[in-house]
Amino acid sequence: MMKRTVISRDIHILLNLYKTLVVQPHLKYCSPAWSPHFEKDKQLLEKVQHRFTKQFPDLIKLNYHDRLQRLRLWSLEERCNRADLLEVFKLKTGLSSISLETFFDGNMDSRTRGHLWKILKNRSKLDVRKYFFSERVINRWNKLSQDDVDKTSLSGFKRVLERRRKADMDFFMD
Repeated sequence: MMKRTVISRDIHILLNLYKTLVVQPHLKYCSPAWSPHFEKDKQLLEKVQHRFTKQFPDLIKLNYHDRLQRLRLWSLEERCNRADLLEVFKLKTGLSSISLETFFDGNMDSRTRGHLWKILKNRSKLDVRKYFFSERVINRWNKLSQDDVDKTSLSGFKRVLERRRKADMDFFMD
Protein backbone atom coordinates (compact mmCIF):
# COMPACT_ATOMS: atom_id res chain seq x y z
CA MET A 1 0.00 0.00 0.00
CA MET A 2 2.83 2.41 0.84
CA LYS A 3 4.48 1.75 -2.50
CA ARG A 4 1.27 2.52 -4.39
CA THR A 5 0.13 5.57 -2.45
CA VAL A 6 3.35 7.42 -1.59
CA ILE A 7 5.12 9.09 -4.50
CA SER A 8 8.28 9.97 -2.63
CA ARG A 9 11.02 7.35 -2.51
CA ASP A 10 12.99 9.17 0.18
CA ILE A 11 14.29 6.53 2.57
CA HIS A 12 13.53 8.61 5.69
CA ILE A 13 9.91 9.26 4.72
CA LEU A 14 9.25 5.61 3.86
CA LEU A 15 11.02 4.42 7.00
CA ASN A 16 8.90 6.69 9.21
CA LEU A 17 5.74 5.55 7.44
CA TYR A 18 6.72 1.91 7.84
CA LYS A 19 7.41 2.33 11.54
CA THR A 20 4.14 4.21 12.03
CA LEU A 21 1.84 2.05 9.90
CA VAL A 22 3.35 -1.42 10.30
CA VAL A 23 5.80 -1.78 13.18
CA GLN A 24 3.99 0.11 15.94
CA PRO A 25 0.42 -1.11 15.44
CA HIS A 26 1.05 -4.61 14.08
CA LEU A 27 4.47 -5.97 15.01
CA LYS A 28 5.16 -4.22 18.31
CA TYR A 29 1.73 -4.02 19.91
CA CYS A 30 1.40 -6.49 22.82
CA SER A 31 4.27 -8.63 21.55
CA PRO A 32 5.05 -10.05 25.02
CA ALA A 33 1.57 -11.59 24.94
CA TRP A 34 1.39 -12.88 21.36
CA SER A 35 5.05 -13.50 20.50
CA PRO A 36 5.19 -16.46 18.09
CA HIS A 37 7.43 -19.42 18.85
CA PHE A 38 6.95 -21.51 15.71
CA GLU A 39 9.60 -20.79 13.10
CA LYS A 40 7.05 -20.69 10.28
CA ASP A 41 5.09 -17.96 12.08
CA LYS A 42 8.24 -15.94 12.73
CA GLN A 43 9.25 -16.18 9.08
CA LEU A 44 5.80 -15.14 7.91
CA LEU A 45 5.94 -11.97 9.98
CA GLU A 46 9.57 -11.30 9.11
CA LYS A 47 8.69 -11.42 5.39
CA VAL A 48 6.84 -8.14 5.77
CA GLN A 49 9.98 -6.35 6.91
CA HIS A 50 12.11 -8.29 4.43
CA ARG A 51 9.94 -7.06 1.55
CA PHE A 52 10.02 -3.48 2.87
CA THR A 53 13.82 -3.37 3.06
CA LYS A 54 14.14 -4.63 -0.53
CA GLN A 55 12.37 -1.65 -2.05
CA PHE A 56 15.41 0.64 -1.79
CA PRO A 57 17.67 0.36 -4.84
CA ASP A 58 20.90 1.16 -3.01
CA LEU A 59 20.22 -1.56 -0.40
CA ILE A 60 18.90 -4.35 -2.61
CA LYS A 61 22.31 -5.98 -3.10
CA LEU A 62 22.95 -6.23 0.65
CA ASN A 63 21.83 -9.23 2.65
CA TYR A 64 18.86 -8.86 4.98
CA HIS A 65 20.79 -8.27 8.22
CA ASP A 66 22.97 -5.62 6.60
CA ARG A 67 19.86 -3.85 5.31
CA LEU A 68 18.42 -3.89 8.83
CA GLN A 69 21.60 -2.37 10.22
CA ARG A 70 21.69 0.35 7.57
CA LEU A 71 18.02 1.22 8.22
CA ARG A 72 18.50 0.87 12.01
CA LEU A 73 15.67 -1.64 12.28
CA TRP A 74 15.40 -4.61 14.61
CA SER A 75 14.43 -8.06 13.38
CA LEU A 76 11.16 -9.50 14.63
CA GLU A 77 12.91 -11.83 17.06
CA GLU A 78 15.07 -9.03 18.47
CA ARG A 79 12.06 -6.75 18.78
CA CYS A 80 9.99 -9.37 20.63
CA ASN A 81 12.82 -10.23 23.00
CA ARG A 82 13.44 -6.54 23.68
CA ALA A 83 9.73 -6.03 24.40
CA ASP A 84 9.85 -8.94 26.86
CA LEU A 85 12.75 -7.35 28.74
CA LEU A 86 11.02 -3.97 28.78
CA GLU A 87 7.89 -5.59 30.22
CA VAL A 88 9.88 -7.26 33.02
CA PHE A 89 11.52 -3.91 33.77
CA LYS A 90 8.08 -2.25 33.96
CA LEU A 91 6.86 -4.99 36.29
CA LYS A 92 9.97 -4.65 38.49
CA THR A 93 9.79 -0.86 38.78
CA GLY A 94 6.01 -0.66 39.21
CA LEU A 95 5.42 1.10 35.90
CA SER A 96 2.86 -1.57 35.04
CA SER A 97 -0.47 -2.02 36.79
CA ILE A 98 0.34 -5.74 37.14
CA SER A 99 2.64 -6.85 39.93
CA LEU A 100 5.85 -8.81 39.34
CA GLU A 101 4.52 -11.72 41.44
CA THR A 102 1.73 -12.29 38.90
CA PHE A 103 4.21 -13.81 36.44
CA PHE A 104 7.19 -14.75 38.57
CA ASP A 105 7.71 -16.33 41.95
CA GLY A 106 8.38 -13.76 44.65
CA ASN A 107 11.45 -15.83 45.41
CA MET A 108 14.27 -13.87 43.74
CA ASP A 109 17.55 -15.74 43.36
CA SER A 110 20.42 -13.89 45.07
CA ARG A 111 22.76 -16.79 45.74
CA THR A 112 24.58 -16.73 42.40
CA ARG A 113 26.56 -14.18 40.48
CA GLY A 114 24.83 -11.38 38.65
CA HIS A 115 22.24 -8.89 39.78
CA LEU A 116 19.91 -9.02 42.79
CA TRP A 117 16.78 -9.21 40.61
CA LYS A 118 17.50 -12.65 39.18
CA ILE A 119 14.39 -14.73 38.59
CA LEU A 120 14.18 -18.43 39.33
CA LYS A 121 13.17 -20.54 36.36
CA ASN A 122 10.51 -23.19 36.79
CA ARG A 123 10.63 -26.42 34.87
CA SER A 124 8.04 -26.67 32.15
CA LYS A 125 7.36 -29.77 30.13
CA LEU A 126 4.61 -28.50 27.84
CA ASP A 127 5.30 -26.14 24.94
CA VAL A 128 2.32 -24.04 25.95
CA ARG A 129 4.09 -23.12 29.16
CA LYS A 130 7.68 -23.23 27.88
CA TYR A 131 7.10 -20.41 25.39
CA PHE A 132 4.95 -18.32 27.69
CA PHE A 133 6.22 -14.81 28.52
CA SER A 134 7.22 -15.62 32.11
CA GLU A 135 9.38 -18.55 30.99
CA ARG A 136 11.06 -17.31 27.81
CA VAL A 137 12.29 -14.01 29.27
CA ILE A 138 14.05 -15.38 32.37
CA ASN A 139 17.40 -16.44 30.86
CA ARG A 140 17.84 -13.16 29.00
CA TRP A 141 16.83 -11.09 32.05
CA ASN A 142 19.25 -12.98 34.28
CA LYS A 143 22.14 -12.22 31.89
CA LEU A 144 21.82 -8.49 32.54
CA SER A 145 24.20 -6.80 34.97
CA GLN A 146 23.29 -5.09 38.25
CA ASP A 147 23.85 -1.66 36.67
CA ASP A 148 21.46 -2.57 33.84
CA VAL A 149 18.55 -3.56 36.07
CA ASP A 150 19.14 -0.71 38.55
CA LYS A 151 18.05 1.94 36.04
CA THR A 152 15.21 4.03 37.39
CA SER A 153 13.67 5.18 34.12
CA LEU A 154 12.32 3.26 31.17
CA SER A 155 14.28 5.43 28.72
CA GLY A 156 17.50 4.65 30.63
CA PHE A 157 16.77 0.94 30.39
CA LYS A 158 16.04 1.27 26.66
CA ARG A 159 19.47 2.88 26.22
CA VAL A 160 21.01 -0.06 28.09
CA LEU A 161 19.35 -2.46 25.65
CA GLU A 162 20.57 -0.42 22.67
CA ARG A 163 24.14 -0.56 23.97
CA ARG A 164 23.77 -4.28 24.68
CA ARG A 165 22.61 -4.86 21.09
CA LYS A 166 25.59 -2.98 19.67
CA ALA A 167 28.04 -4.86 21.89
CA ASP A 168 26.53 -8.33 21.51
CA MET A 169 24.29 -8.89 18.48
CA ASP A 170 23.34 -12.40 19.64
CA PHE A 171 21.96 -11.22 22.98
CA PHE A 172 18.47 -10.74 21.53
CA MET A 173 18.52 -13.85 19.34
CA ASP A 174 17.37 -17.28 20.49
